[in-house]
Amino acid sequence: MRLSPELWIRSLVWTVGILALLYVLIAYVILPAVWSHYEHQPGLATVPMLTRTKQGIPGDPLNVGLVGSKDEIIRAMSAAGWNAADAITRESSIRIGLSVIFNRPYPDAPVSSLFYEGRKQDLAFEQDVGRSADRRNHVRYWLVLSRGAEGREVWLGSASFDIGVGLSHDTGQITHHVDPDLDAERNHLIAALSNVGALSTTYQVSGVGPTLTGRNGGGDPYFTDGEITLGVIDPKLDFRSAPGRESLPTALPNPPAIIVKHRLWQTVIDVARFLHFIPEPAKTQSASVPDR
Repeated sequence: MRLSPELWIRSLVWTVGILALLYVLIAYVILPAVWSHYEHQPGLATVPMLTRTKQGIPGDPLNVGLVGSKDEIIRAMSAAGWNAADAITRESSIRIGLSVIFNRPYPDAPVSSLFYEGRKQDLAFEQDVGRSADRRNHVRYWLVLSRGAEGREVWLGSASFDIGVGLSHDTGQITHHVDPDLDAERNHLIAALSNVGALSTTYQVSGVGPTLTGRNGGGDPYFTDGEITLGVIDPKLDFRSAPGRESLPTALPNPPAIIVKHRLWQTVIDVARFLHFIPEPAKTQSASVPDR
């Protein structure tokens, strides 16, 4: 039976509408519910997972966390070779400018402020990889839970790798541009802490979720599997240099659904790199973390 043009158009509209509804349900309801997990840190289930700039523009997603006191974090980061960032002052601003222009070291250069629930970072650290402050690993931390599942403070952070100085795509202000692979920087930081014996346990909780075409507060693109890796600082703080594999922290396993998600996401990343949709990693020195 041949449909009239009116019935054909009506059928097409219904089909498109049903497909659109299915997409919304799968992408925004079903999969986020299946891929959300906070079994190791239930208190994080209701907190925001994205920072903002001073102007309120969405900034870097949270992708790393530490469990421990402020003093323990400072000691652990120092042992891992990360320097506490200077506060932003006129003097430090001039010093970082001279560092970039004349290619001079400034290992504790300031980092710009990002805001989480209306307050700027509580702590910030960096690790230079070049001769000046234009290329560096850096992370900002905020105290999010005063008492987590371990009975200790829980800090969430945004870790990224600066690849050079330029102008913000959104505001035109001078800023650092970042490598889009946020997961590589997250893994590098956790591995650095693990390799000096600073962590007793690591585990993951859901963050912003899988994101392939994200944009931070400076307009830089980023992609991430959307997980936050948390490291529990060893209360004994028995830092060691390059321990053997038996001394690495215990990695608590992810739920089966999250393991499947990671495998699917890695396939997406491999295809996107093959098609040059996303670039190759900007650095090769990032260490790895144990498989989950």
